[in-house]
Amino acid sequence: MADERRTSRKPGRPAAGRSGPRYAERLKAERKKAARDREAALVRARAEHQRRSRLTGRAAILVLVLAVLAVSYASSLRAYLQQRDHIDALQSQIDDRKATIADLKREKERWQDEEYVRQQARARFGYVPKGETPFVALGPDGQPIDASAELGDPSTVADPDERSWYDEAWDSMKLAGNPPTKVPAPKDEIEAPKEDLKDPAE
Repeated sequence: MADERRTSRKPGRPAAGRSGPRYAERLKAERKKAARDREAALVRARAEHQRRSRLTGRAAILVLVLAVLAVSYASSLRAYLQQRDHIDALQSQIDDRKATIADLKREKERWQDEEYVRQQARARFGYVPKGETPFVALGPDGQPIDASAELGDPSTVADPDERSWYDEAWDSMKLAGNPPTKVPAPKDEIEAPKEDLKDPAE
């Protein structure tokens, strides 16, 4: 009989059915709790979305700032390199001008020497001191030879009229291999040299 009194209700479930004021209050409380949970989840989702959006915007701004800095630094670096090249070129010109000025100063100091002035007057204009006789060396074209030219030793210059025996032999061999086709006729009269026609008494 005791077993027959048992009901089929589950443990923890109230003996009363799904009706009654306590069940309604519990159901209402559960619905409120579920609504609060959904609202809290929605708030968390919105906050996470806003946070991600803020991070994305900040990253875009940071990338933009870095790009602007890179462009500005690149242009500044290019201007710096161009200025360095220009400065190097100007420094090279200054060094060349200093070297030229130094050469001109040395030239001016040389012109203060009377012996140098005499030497330049002789070389450039052919002036000589009183009592000296100037000589001018002429080249094959009849023009004066440059002062910087050097005359050779006459003893080392070959005589153009003097020929070696093998040159004469070679010319005779060429003539024998290719004789002339036209031979001039012999002269009827032979004239003596003018030196022999002069009177010895003269």
